[in-house]
Amino acid sequence: MSIEDLADWLSETPLAYALTDSTWLFGTVEAVHVLALTLVFGSIALVDLRLVGIVEPDRDPRQLLRQWLPFTWVGFALAAATGTTMIFANPSGYFTNFFFQGKLVLLLLAWLNMVAFHFIASPRLTAPGALAPRISGAVSLTLWTTIIVFGRWIGFTI
Repeated sequence: MSIEDLADWLSETPLAYALTDSTWLFGTVEAVHVLALTLVFGSIALVDLRLVGIVEPDRDPRQLLRQWLPFTWVGFALAAATGTTMIFANPSGYFTNFFFQGKLVLLLLAWLNMVAFHFIASPRLTAPGALAPRISGAVSLTLWTTIIVFGRWIGFTI
């Protein structure tokens, strides 16, 4: 099945018709998506800013992770569900959009950074002067900021 075939199939689903025929459904899904991204970025930024040493340098980063990671995962699950739902409204528009494609690549890179953080940086969180947590935090902040910017541009370019 090609991308075009998938796009055609998605655009003929009941969800696609509901999103395009309703005067309020797509906007509601998009609003929930933005709120979920706010939760994701906010909770990640709190930890990342600590990792790079900008805020609360005396606070144990493991405590921040335990406190905020559940919010990150709830926000991410909701953002993924609503983001996937929005694709149904215009699948061919999304699949061929540079910013959508870029956002997916950036999400993959953010996931790889998260994996690297948990296996490489996390064991060094309490080591004095450890560079890996700082790098991981800076990369994460950069990726998530860029993901948000690309996501915003999707709406202007479809």
